[in-house]
Amino acid sequence: MRTTKSKQRSIRRQLDEKLALSTPQQDLLEDLASKCTSDPNPDNTFQYAFALSKSRDKSELQYAISMLDSLVKNGYEHQVDCMFGSATAHYLLEEYDDARFLCEAILRTRPENEAAAQLHTASVSAKDDREEKMARVAIGGTAAVAAVGLALLLGKKR
Repeated sequence: MRTTKSKQRSIRRQLDEKLALSTPQQDLLEDLASKCTSDPNPDNTFQYAFALSKSRDKSELQYAISMLDSLVKNGYEHQVDCMFGSATAHYLLEEYDDARFLCEAILRTRPENEAAAQLHTASVSAKDDREEKMARVAIGGTAAVAAVGLALLLGKKR
């Protein structure tokens, strides 16, 4: 099912608002980290990593990805949730291809997963917007170089 660019952007805006509201408080992260240290088990690790996956701190997001990916590799029972947390962290790191890849893996086994579908759409939209912006910058830079070249050429003829 294809969606229009405006629909993709709308879904992305909604997701970005949800993520902004779900940024974990530092005291929650400290409590979960303490719990994870005092009683290291997969459930505690998952809770901590999933909370970190919505952080705005780059190193916390990267740490969340490594923990969630490790849980998946070790056969943790809530693998889809781990993959979704990892996809969310990749999205917040602006690693849109990685986020999209994980969402596609989730949607292959759980096509009804609305959260993964929204994150997938937002990842596609964000990547498209970034590429369009880069193309505009490249075109603008090329036009500026051409204008300078033309001005130099015309200046030499006088």
